[in-house]
Amino acid sequence: MEVKYLGHSSFEVTKRGGPNGNLTVVTDPFDGKMVGLPFKKGIEADLVLISHNHGDHNFTEAIGGTPYIVAGPGEYEVKGVKVTGVASFHDDRMGAERGKNVVYKFEIDGVSFCHLGDLGHIFSEKEVEEIGKVDVLFVPVGGFYTIDPKKAVEVITQLEPLLVIPMHYRVVGLAVSFDKLATVEDFVKEIGKTSRRESVLKVDRVSLPQELEIVVLEIQK
Repeated sequence: MEVKYLGHSSFEVTKRGGPNGNLTVVTDPFDGKMVGLPFKKGIEADLVLISHNHGDHNFTEAIGGTPYIVAGPGEYEVKGVKVTGVASFHDDRMGAERGKNVVYKFEIDGVSFCHLGDLGHIFSEKEVEEIGKVDVLFVPVGGFYTIDPKKAVEVITQLEPLLVIPMHYRVVGLAVSFDKLATVEDFVKEIGKTSRRESVLKVDRVSLPQELEIVVLEIQK
């Protein structure tokens, strides 16, 4: 499988071949005009996961094909991909400030991915149990609108993934509304582990590391 970073909180996870043919999952597509970064053209998907109803996370118009769109908690199955949406909040005040958020766990070929959306709080024991085993974690690290680098490290400790891919941090070109976000370097410093940069992450059950690794993906253009 290939994992590509489309920017902000959006990723493209693609599996080639298999009994159901090619499969593409896209998370949180965004409105480029709102975010300040262009969303890559020509992206098609079978499944789109929307964490919450904000324009920088729910711009399904950017996705071609005829995708099945999931935008809420619950259990789903699309082309053999099992998806669990876990209810959470966009802030640490039970949604009073920014509303609700959905954490998605989905499994492809024995690899479990978890996308935290705009998570704004540390998980309860019940939420950790509901999410379950995680191999690859997409975690927001920028703070202000989401958990910050310190809380991101706490959440990583809670879920114990093998691969962590940071998202929703400050980069050159973002709209001024995101100026208060921390950088990915702030997160890497906080977690205290060496990270590696990749253009595209290739992952399968066999290649998963034995211990936690941090992968910073380049934004696809």
